[in-house]
Amino acid sequence: MSITSESEFLGMKRIGEVVATTLRKMTAYAKPGMTTKQLDNFGRQLLEGYGAKSAPALAYNFPGWTCISLNGEIAHGIPSDNKTMHEGDLINIDVSAELDGYWADNGSSFVLGQDFYNHRHLVDISKQILRKAIDNIRGGVRIAEIGHLIETAAKKSGYTVIKNLTGHGIGRKLHEEPSEIANYYDRFNQSRFRKNSVVAIETFISTRSTIANALQDGWTLVGNSGGFVAQHEHTIVITDGRPIVLTEMNGIWN
Repeated sequence: MSITSESEFLGMKRIGEVVATTLRKMTAYAKPGMTTKQLDNFGRQLLEGYGAKSAPALAYNFPGWTCISLNGEIAHGIPSDNKTMHEGDLINIDVSAELDGYWADNGSSFVLGQDFYNHRHLVDISKQILRKAIDNIRGGVRIAEIGHLIETAAKKSGYTVIKNLTGHGIGRKLHEEPSEIANYYDRFNQSRFRKNSVVAIETFISTRSTIANALQDGWTLVGNSGGFVAQHEHTIVITDGRPIVLTEMNGIWN
């Protein structure tokens, strides 16, 4: 989506605040012993309270209001009464929603309670890389150069990236052009970020795997070589300077 009016900007700002606040409150609500379905139900209450609809359910008939992935799951985890969260787990919550015809997306990986399994370094690096990537996005910058930045920063920290999961355009639909904002240098992608466009930028920083594969449920993604992945995501508006982060209220950089 390209922002062409003040009303469009305000519409995107509103849905950005809704998904960001929902993500922040879900993260704070998560407790050991809680199921992912209970956490998703809380997210549903929040979104419905704002009058918003679940984007993955609306767009793709996803069986949940939010995506909640545990430990070795990378993304698109289905909320379940059979999945209980435990102290030290690596948890990812991805919240995307629609309100009044506008769509926004954000996500965060975090360690639940004490870091028994040493996931926090991976989480912190993912956050840092997302901030660095967003700080370098301007109108006219090649999308591939941001991918190069993300991949290089990950390698310097001893990690790799998931290559078949990407950021994307957003605004009037959940996924728009540019359809792929990769976490690695794609020399064939000559596209550039456009001023006033809205995109979701997300990291997929991995301890081992480079490809995400779907499980038999058709949704849950896991790595081709195992290990763990941290994902962090913001919806932004591109400018001539630093982008406007519409989902900054999620607090992942706090």
